[in-house]
Amino acid sequence: MLEIIKTNHSFFIAFLIFIIIGGVALFNIEQGEAILFFSDNRFSFGNYFFRFFTKLGEEPIYILLVTIFLFMRFRYAILIPIVGVVSLVTSFGLKMYFSHDRPFRFFTKNEYIDQINLVEGVDLYSGMTSFPSGHTMSAFAVCSFVAFLFSKKQNFGLLMFFCALLIGISRIYLVQHFLKDVYLGAILGVLVAMIVYWIQIKFPYNEAKWIDRSFSLETKPKDKA
Repeated sequence: MLEIIKTNHSFFIAFLIFIIIGGVALFNIEQGEAILFFSDNRFSFGNYFFRFFTKLGEEPIYILLVTIFLFMRFRYAILIPIVGVVSLVTSFGLKMYFSHDRPFRFFTKNEYIDQINLVEGVDLYSGMTSFPSGHTMSAFAVCSFVAFLFSKKQNFGLLMFFCALLIGISRIYLVQHFLKDVYLGAILGVLVAMIVYWIQIKFPYNEAKWIDRSFSLETKPKDKA
């Protein structure tokens, strides 16, 4: 596990900064304050941007990545959905265990929902499935895993981190999750990626096996990025 951190130092430095800042914020603001901040500071581009970006934590991004990796290495194309399934099962289990109110339910109970500036076109969840954020967990899991696969490209790792972070922020901006939901979802997502990646490197790459080949027209599979 330490080797994963060392070879992806840019990603984990950014992640550590997020953990520190997010942790400090959680201890210094009341539940829902982050949502109220965005509610008071909405702008048209932000509404469109986060409505689009939040979807990168859903199924289409997995389909896109699997398609891309089929032309790089079958192993990766198989591992991407595994990362997604592990994230989904973990997130669902924790949501059922904690049963925390979604923001819409929380603000409705506190007779404050009418004061929230909602984003047009967003269907709000109103159940008790807030903690942790499944979108955030999924985003950090898949983005972290992809970053680990290309660990030699540190700038790419940073890009993957900020993509996942923006998806997490989108969940607060769109009034779907609280900061605490996103915070835990991010941590769990990175842990899922680390575990899956750590397990798969226990099985050395072997170009003679189909799982380490691809649909690429090249006669020889690409070396590990």
